[in-house]
Amino acid sequence: MRTNEKTLSIFALGGINEIGKNMYVIQYADDIVIIDCGGMFPDESLLGIDLIIPDISYLEENRDKIRAMIVTHGHEDHIGGIPYFLKKLNVPIYATRFTLGLIELKLDEHRLIRDTKLITIDSESKLEFGEIGVSFFRVSHSIPDCLGIVFHTPEGNVVHTGDFKFDLTPENNQYSDIHKMAEIGTGGVLALISESTNAERKGLTPSEQMVGNHLEEAFIHAQGKIFVSTFASNVNRVQQIVSACMKTNRKLALLGRSMVNVVSVAIERGYLDVPEGMLIEASDVDKLPSEKVAILCTGSQGEPMAALGRLASGNYRDVAIYPGDTVILAASPIPGNERGVSRIIDNLFQLGARVIYGSGSSTGMHVSGHGYQEDLKLMLTLMKPTYFIPIHGEYRMLHHHRLLAESIGVEKGHTFIIKNGQVVDIRDGVARQTRSVPSGNTYVDGIGIGDVGEVVLRDRKQLSEDGMMVIVVTLSKEDGRIIQGPDTITRGFVYVKDSEDLLREVNRLVKKTVNDMQEENIRQWNVIKQSIKKSIGQYLFTKTKRKPMILPIIIEI
Repeated sequence: MRTNEKTLSIFALGGINEIGKNMYVIQYADDIVIIDCGGMFPDESLLGIDLIIPDISYLEENRDKIRAMIVTHGHEDHIGGIPYFLKKLNVPIYATRFTLGLIELKLDEHRLIRDTKLITIDSESKLEFGEIGVSFFRVSHSIPDCLGIVFHTPEGNVVHTGDFKFDLTPENNQYSDIHKMAEIGTGGVLALISESTNAERKGLTPSEQMVGNHLEEAFIHAQGKIFVSTFASNVNRVQQIVSACMKTNRKLALLGRSMVNVVSVAIERGYLDVPEGMLIEASDVDKLPSEKVAILCTGSQGEPMAALGRLASGNYRDVAIYPGDTVILAASPIPGNERGVSRIIDNLFQLGARVIYGSGSSTGMHVSGHGYQEDLKLMLTLMKPTYFIPIHGEYRMLHHHRLLAESIGVEKGHTFIIKNGQVVDIRDGVARQTRSVPSGNTYVDGIGIGDVGEVVLRDRKQLSEDGMMVIVVTLSKEDGRIIQGPDTITRGFVYVKDSEDLLREVNRLVKKTVNDMQEENIRQWNVIKQSIKKSIGQYLFTKTKRKPMILPIIIEI
């Protein structure tokens, strides 16, 4: 029996005002269920950072209330943070067969597989976590085995759509569970949490079937080797490439570790049908006539160290692109990756390749896995929610999604466009947003998780822009006078041979500063160092308009 003190809370720790590191939380009283735990790749400003994952400090503080993590599908922005999460909070993971296969690859790499409880679910599964019941419905996306989730709470039903589109002719025959969605809507939906990636794009998302037809046509007309770059996780696209190889009698090689891993999982679990003998090793590509080979590789987002980037720069060991070969980019650049993709395309043209690139709509080589406006309106119409929370998009996308919701009958004022950490509380059927929980980014750098913060990133930025200067001074332990030095070492600041006068003046200023400190009987190292940094920093900025990082080193003998 519920009391008025019990509240249903909905919030995101990642995935709002961004496309990446998705993590959503449903909490009723003392029961917490987590949806997804993604990672996001850094932009150029985050020097040295490998991955961005959600800040889970709120969950760590409430670890005893966490019942499970449910994963909607296997894309990196939904599973990439799971190994790092499990190192701090070991909770049961619920996901479909294919999604669990991809998660297991990550856990095995992090040596967590033995200690993690992994439970397989499907669209017919029903779960109970304290006062929260959970059921599922199937959605179409660009990866197999995708689920939407229904949370049955004493306050009412909350629906999380996962990533979705309505494809009436999906490549893998995994149709959207439209009848089930309609039943859920008829039963009453208190709150709908729905993705907003393509809320600005009019119409319906094109079908995957269109891509298969265009790929086959390109394969038929290609002369030399064919290189196709796409997301490793897009198993539907991989199947279309396999079909095109079958029709044109080509063998297929896989390049890129993630591509090999995902294809292996997909074949092993029955999500990908590859004829025996079709797959060949990269080292065998040059042993066959070029018109009998296709290569499927990673790197469609312009990553310089991925397979396509290395092929474009001529640095791949076993395979090379020659004039007349065809390169197909079967993926659209994620916002922010356009420059890297353009650089690779330029390199491919310099190699003499025929390159098929551009937006999916212009080439027919890619369709989005995310619903356009009519898809989003259909979901809203089926669910008929009282309250609506748009997620998985930048602010303008969330805004457009709100307008779509209002156009199909969601009452004005019942849509909550929130930020990560902002909580929508629902009690007695009334929703309010009045509080927040801790949220933000956690940076992964090598094996370090969260040990690189804003101060370290600021130092890296300063080093990258203005370089550094190390000043070594040896002082007498007895009276503090200079015994040796100062010796000045610069990296990334000025070229020493061209700046002898500047460095000579720096050494003079260091001596003057140390001597002034000695006369004032100041012997504390930290005070002397700060004085050196201040005087030298002011002088260097006056002369060069640069602010190198200054590191005084004092040796006392």
